[in-house]
Parts: sequence; C-alpha cells; structure tokens
Amino acid sequence: MAKRLPPLNPLRAFEATARHASLTKAAAELNVTHGAISHQIKALEQSLGVRLFERAGQRVNLTPHGAELLPAVSSAFDGIAAATQRMTRPASAGTLSVSCVPALLLLWMTPRLGSFMSRYPDIRLTLIPSNDAKDIRAPHIDVCVHYGDGSWTDCWMRKWSGLELFPVVSPTLINNRPIRTVRDLADHVLLHGDDGREWHTWLAAADALDLERGRRHNLGDARTAIEAAVHGHGVALGDSVTASTLLARGLLVAPFSLSVPAVDDFYVVCRNEMRSTPIVQLFIDWLFAEKEQADGRADAPVAGRIGIRRKRPALRVIGAKAS
Repeated sequence: MAKRLPPLNPLRAFEATARHASLTKAAAELNVTHGAISHQIKALEQSLGVRLFERAGQRVNLTPHGAELLPAVSSAFDGIAAATQRMTRPASAGTLSVSCVPALLLLWMTPRLGSFMSRYPDIRLTLIPSNDAKDIRAPHIDVCVHYGDGSWTDCWMRKWSGLELFPVVSPTLINNRPIRTVRDLADHVLLHGDDGREWHTWLAAADALDLERGRRHNLGDARTAIEAAVHGHGVALGDSVTASTLLARGLLVAPFSLSVPAVDDFYVVCRNEMRSTPIVQLFIDWLFAEKEQADGRADAPVAGRIGIRRKRPALRVIGAKAS
C-alpha cells in the first residue's frame, strides 16, 4: 500500500513558519506572499485534520500537534538538501574540512600534504587539530582522523592504523645524561601525553613500575610531549606512526628495543551521509594509500640499542616427573 504524504509546498510553508515563528518571515524566505503562506498552512491543517499553529500577537506558536510534526519535516528537508549538495558537489573541487589528532596532523599528515594538494589543486583544505568526538557530528567538519577505541556509534568508520609505543629522547639529552639501562630513566623527567596509562603500560612491560614515582609532566597531548622531548625537556613516548620521521631525521632517538601496543588505534570516521561524498572519498582513499606507501618505505627503525625482554610468566608443567 502506497504511503500517503501531504503535499510538498504546504510542508515547506509549515517548516519555514515554525522555524521563524512568523508568517511574514516565512513568506520572505520562500519568496511568496503572506497570504500564500497562510493558505498553504490552512490546506495542510485541513489535510491532517489538526491545528498546527496558534497566534500570539505578531508571532505564531506550534500546537502540540505541530511540535510533533516539525522534527520529522525538518529532518526530511535537511536530508534532501544534503543529498542534493552531494550530487551537485564536484568530485575533485570545493572545500574539505578535516579534524585530526594534533600529533598525527603535525608529524605525519602535514609533511605528506603536498601529494594531495598537487593531485587535487581545486580542493581547499581546512585542517583542525583535534581529537574531540563531537567533531564527528559537527556539520562544519567533513571527516575525522581520530585516536580511540572505535566505539563511536551511528557513523561510518574504518581502522586506519594500530601503533606501537616506545620511549624517545633527544640526542643532546641522552649524550649529556646517558641512558644505559631502564633504571637510568629514574634520572630523567617522563613526559606524558595522556593521563599516564601509556607510560604505565610500557614500564610494566619493562618490569620497572617503581620508576613511576619519579619526576613527570603531563603535557596534554602527544604532540606537545614529543615537541618537549625534541627540545630536550625529558623522555616521551613516541609511536610507530608519528615519531618515524623524527627518528629518521635524527631529532629523536629510541634508546630501547622494547615497544608495546598503544591503548587505542587511529580511525577514519565521518557521518554516514558524508561517506558517499566524492570529495570525502578522494581524501580517504589518499589517506590509506599514503599510509600503505609509508609502511613500505619504513622511514626509520623503531628498535633501540638497549635490549629489554618482555617479562613472561613462568611455565608450570603439570604431571612432569623429577629427573
């Protein structure tokens, strides 16, 4: 059975009037007369058999029936507008707004943007250093590259990269204050980019949790912690994605061979309706292609010069006979 829907023009008049709370302003927006708006609303009310507005001086207010109808009508018109924009938006021209983890944006994405800009010269980028989950649903942001556990709901997402964590330090600092064993970290400031969980994970793997009682600074995010390490202010945790270029350029060194998996991963995330937008598809495809090329090049090894074995639990053989 076909669904019975009200006529489109009365619904447009209703939505505009409800949004402005004014017949006059709705008429101006839709470029029709005040009388035409009033006629369309009366026709819709007669079609539905309910009153949608009550007059209050120069303003009109929604009745309970009107308040119930408005969200569905507004959502439908927003969806039509978004679909029309996607259909008419050029595949390789226009604006693209990207929210990206600050460290990843500065240390990995920015050095590689030249290839995207040269390939798509008519796309104007807006890059936002952020890892705020609210960006995923922000109407002014097209796509996000965020660090998290992938638990975002009602959106499109794809894991972009896992990462390994390991200590990094500037060559100048390690030359002035050598790190020969993990115990030497007690003589250094530990720089945190999070609440301390990631350093705790690495120190646990190195059997050195007692070092957590030493000096430390929480610098808010990984980008600031890495920058502080480059300037010789302490030892930070680098990762196998963002620190690789700094290691290759000799701005940082990784003194230990031990690395541990990060708590979370990098994901590409966007609103469901944006995934099919050609300009977003181009950027996502470029992002994954660049990551594949970077993995193939292996800019710098992450293994350090001091070997540390992961602590393993002792094995117990049940039923074995003593020799």
